[in-house]
Amino acid sequence: YNAYRTPTFPQFRTQYIRRRSQLLRENAKAGHEPAVRRQYLKLRAQLLGQRYGPLSEPGSFRAYSNSVVRSSRTTLDRMEDFDEDPRSLGARGHRRSISRGSYQLQAQMNRVIYDERTPGSVVPTSVAEASRAMAGDTSLSENYAFAGMYHIFDQHVDEAVPKVQFANDDRHLLACCSLDGSISVCQLVPAPPVVLRVLRGHSRGVSDFAWSLSNDVLVSTSLDATMRIWATEDGRCIREIPDPDGAELLCCTFQPVNNNLTVVGNGKHNVHVMNISTGKKVKGGSSKLTGRVLALSFDSPGHILWAGDDRGSVFSFLFDMATGKLTKAKRLVVHEGSSVTSISARSWISREARDPSLLINACINKLLLYRVVDNEGTLQLKRSFPIEQSLHPIRSIFCPLMSFRQGACVVTGSEDMCVYFFDVERATRAIVNKLQGHSAAVLDVSFNCDESLLASSDAGGMVIVWRREQK
Repeated sequence: YNAYRTPTFPQFRTQYIRRRSQLLRENAKAGHEPAVRRQYLKLRAQLLGQRYGPLSEPGSFRAYSNSVVRSSRTTLDRMEDFDEDPRSLGARGHRRSISRGSYQLQAQMNRVIYDERTPGSVVPTSVAEASRAMAGDTSLSENYAFAGMYHIFDQHVDEAVPKVQFANDDRHLLACCSLDGSISVCQLVPAPPVVLRVLRGHSRGVSDFAWSLSNDVLVSTSLDATMRIWATEDGRCIREIPDPDGAELLCCTFQPVNNNLTVVGNGKHNVHVMNISTGKKVKGGSSKLTGRVLALSFDSPGHILWAGDDRGSVFSFLFDMATGKLTKAKRLVVHEGSSVTSISARSWISREARDPSLLINACINKLLLYRVVDNEGTLQLKRSFPIEQSLHPIRSIFCPLMSFRQGACVVTGSEDMCVYFFDVERATRAIVNKLQGHSAAVLDVSFNCDESLLASSDAGGMVIVWRREQK
């Protein structure tokens, strides 16, 4: 909490929690009516249901508390590090107030245990009741015991599906793009799952796409040298924007704070910041890499952009929030001549401490985890995990929830047709789970917001939605 709100006042979290515990004890002594508390929780559940969608098990208090914490932490993870200057809030101030309210609810619901060795530090321990409650009394391996196939989509069969992604803060809305030139938007509930609409317009394969923060817009890039903006509600193409260099567009990502700006990478080694409202390139928002740009990722506040190319380099750029200008900062050679096919940034790995990290796929038969060591995006290798990747554009992700158990997970595709779960904190035997069912190289993976479903796509055009085992 203090890392988000009061980074220069580390004692504040301890004081905050102690004061809140004191108030709760005083309220208990005062003999408040239990019915008042129940009514409060009911109203709170209704408000959160309107904000995050219906709860999976309305009758279960544990499901309610887990859903609240998971939704709020997903939102908080994306919306971190906003300025405290009230003049800069705007619409962001609303989102920040949601995160703060969710945090207070979390504090009410859980009893936090402190590590005496580091005053004020909150860490998971084997006896932490809060950790057990949030994890649903399951171990890390149990929590990621995905086994059953919930559904298989095969509308893009025979053409690779390079990207699959759930909508933001949504459990059942899923999209995937294909080298057949189309994008599918799918709904998983109510059963049976259906393809809501297919977005057609690109004349060549769709290489990448991204959901806007509110899920009302999709941006896609294509080998036909154009990017398109789609209205997800009805599938209309709002705008078609040609690449400034007339080159194949290979990847895209929204600026996380200002969704009016999208960054694209192309086959002529360039990164461009595009204004999707005007369809024009932002002045000063372009830079050149050493190779074809295959992967892009912002940090959560949107201050640093990382870009990877097919020559094995990862560049960091400082992003000017006011102008959209890019300033090249650092370069890391992952492996000379080996394509960097996926970059995923995360500000928190586990509950112990703030640990900004980058997850990178490169064609060296390894999944790489880097630590971000400074404000210019300098990277330091932390761990590597063996997978099969020497040719295909494999992608990986961090699990969306900040783990309240010991350890934290990442998930990746692999050319051996499997999906791998790795615990990044384990020194040995890091594989937590391995899913088998694809008949071609697994190219991408995506969790929904509460980790109840996992989608994976492959080079043969198949998309499998996996369901977590219920204990």
